[in-house]
Formats: sequence, structure tokens, C-alpha cells
Amino acid sequence: MNTLRTVSFCLFVAAWALSAQSRSPQSKNLDIYWIDVEGGAATLIVTPSGQSLLVDTGNPGPNDRDPKRIYEAAKAAGLSKIDMLLITHFHGDHVGGAPALSKMIPIEKFYDHGDSIEAGNSPQTAKLWDDYKTISEGKRSIVKPGDKIALKGMDVTVVSANGEVIAKPINGGGPNEFCKDAQTHDTDKTENGRSAGFLLTYGKFKFLDVGDLTWDREMMLACPVNKVGTVTLFQATHHGFVNGQSGAPALIWAIKPQVIVVNNGPRKGLEGAAWDTITKVAGLEDTWQVHRALKNDTSQNTAEAQTANLEETAECKGQWLKASVSKDGKFTVTNSRNNFSKSYVAR
Repeated sequence: MNTLRTVSFCLFVAAWALSAQSRSPQSKNLDIYWIDVEGGAATLIVTPSGQSLLVDTGNPGPNDRDPKRIYEAAKAAGLSKIDMLLITHFHGDHVGGAPALSKMIPIEKFYDHGDSIEAGNSPQTAKLWDDYKTISEGKRSIVKPGDKIALKGMDVTVVSANGEVIAKPINGGGPNEFCKDAQTHDTDKTENGRSAGFLLTYGKFKFLDVGDLTWDREMMLACPVNKVGTVTLFQATHHGFVNGQSGAPALIWAIKPQVIVVNNGPRKGLEGAAWDTITKVAGLEDTWQVHRALKNDTSQNTAEAQTANLEETAECKGQWLKASVSKDGKFTVTNSRNNFSKSYVAR
């Protein structure tokens, strides 16, 4: 009788363990998803231990298109909650989806650069700010340059926030040859220039995301010394340097990314000199785009196989890009539209 009870108990435990595994299909890699929010931003980071950091939440809207896409990506990643949400800045294409998303999946902690400086500009900006304060009440922390965001097994250092940048170089940063004769821009006075940006380090792999940081603040990171060193993967600033407001070559060329991901929209980002700036990065191995830039010709877009969405917003199904990174620095980028993937080794 005791033997039968023991066997039954063991079978029960084994069945429960298998069930738990099926409920939480966590990867053993660091996974980064670039979710299509039609020219907004939503980057989901999931660690090997299952921790999650969502960076921005896309746009608001009557059909909750962007929050639904983020929720679907979170489910695909095996998540039942978002551990941390970082809002880089308080523009609608970055914070607009947060209220609806918070009703779909629990969000444990909120991080941002400090109070919105545009809340009083219009009823729309006031609502964005008020809604965010409501959902983050009691769970909100303000980050400053040099702060750490606690993700197990990796280092996440805040490099910019509220118009300021880190005081001293990190990650081997130093003298920057591209500062000579570098073009400067006037100080930005919008939320863009206050973007909270970070450098994530996982073994040899280094990922830089600085939101919509503007040209003048990029120059603060780049000159007279490069304060962030070189990186493996770079999320192109401001959806692909929107209208030349971002994309200072002194920074982009100095960080020497191996791979660039552009979270652009079909008609937002990659305007003007943006593609030229990207292609002149020394040692660049590849560029991936969330959308084909429909205003550009083929020569100013990456290969279709490396583009998640090819159509206008009205017809778009919202495919994502995903990077899966192993501890040894090997990583693979995959296009969910066609399952095309390419692998790289972090230098």
C-alpha cells in the first residue's frame, strides 16, 4: 500500500512538472523582441531566467492594436506578467499603449525619466500623463544616468535620462575620432531629448537602446569622448533617425554596431541621410527593419527577407523581429513573417 502511494505521488509530481514546463516555455537564451507598433516603440526583453523588461508600449487607439500585439508577444515568450516596464519618454507612440496593456497582463514595476515636460501642452498629452500616473501609482521609480536596472545574469546601465547622460565612459569608451568637425544641433526641448536609454551587457553581447534621444544628446554621449564604447546590437535611435532629429554620426559610427535593428514605420523613419549614416558604420554586418520604408527605393532599405512587414499600416499583420542570444555571444535574428534567420558572433 505504501509503495503504491509512493508511486502515485511520484507520478503526480512528474505530471505537475511537465504541466508547469508547458505553461512556461522559457528560452535558455536572452530573447529580444521588436514588436511592430506601426512606427512606435515596443521592445520586449526576456532573460534566460524568465525575467522580463518591456521598453515602451506603442500607441493608444480605440481597438488597442498595439497593446494586443505586445500581449501576444508576451504570451509567445511564455510570460504571465511583465516584471518591469521602462517608458523611455512620454510621447504617445511610446507610452500610449500602457493603460490598455496593464489590463491585459500584470505589470509589476514602472521606470521612467521623471515627470513629463509636455503634460500641459494639450488635452492629449495631459491624458497620456494622467493615465500613466494612474497605472504606475505605488510601483514607479525614476531612473538617472548611471543607475542599474536589475535583470538577473546581466548588467543594464542607464546611460541617458531627463536630458542628462552618464558622466564617465563605460564599456571601454574613450577618445572619439568622429568628433572632429561633427555637426551639432540646438538643444531639444521636447520629451524626445529626455529619453531614458540603456546599455545591456550579457557576456560578450551588448545592446544599446536610447529611445528617441535627439542629436544634441547623442552628441553628449559621443563627444569629446565616446561614453558607451562599442556595441553588438543597436536599436536605431528614434525609429531610424526621424527627419534628421537623431542619428548623429559621431555616435553611430563610434559605437560600431555589428547589427542594427530599425523599429520604423512604413512611412516613418529612415528619411534623408539616415540610410547613408547606417551603411557607413565600420564593421556593420547587417541591418534589420520592422517595416519596409515605403518612401525609399530598394537601395535605401534592407533585404526583404530581413524586413518584418512590407505593407502599409492598414494591411499590416504586425510581424516582429526577434534576437536570441546565448551566453557565449552567439546570437540569431529571426523574422516572424517568413522565419528567415541569420546568426552572428559578438566580437
